[in-house]
Amino acid sequence: MGESETVNDYFARTLAIANRMTTHGERVEQVTVVEKIMRSMPERFNYVVCSIEQSNDVTTMSIDELQSSLLVEEGRMKSQKQSVDEQALKVAGAGSVTP
Repeated sequence: MGESETVNDYFARTLAIANRMTTHGERVEQVTVVEKIMRSMPERFNYVVCSIEQSNDVTTMSIDELQSSLLVEEGRMKSQKQSVDEQALKVAGAGSVTP
């Protein structure tokens, strides 16, 4: 997954590859796709992947369950970044006020 790529985009790309492999006769198990996605997540998702592995049986986890968990975390990351950006703008704006 690229640093600027969204979870949904990454899943769409990965599932398209898995579907092409299936079309060409290769058997692609859901657990294989789940494990490959988890291994290829960027560093910013390390603690989420670790948490998922510790709290779930990855061998029975569906692709949809994994995607849902990662989307929730991606949403949290975006809202935290937006909050930090807004605070930075407020501080920058407060520093430029002249009496």
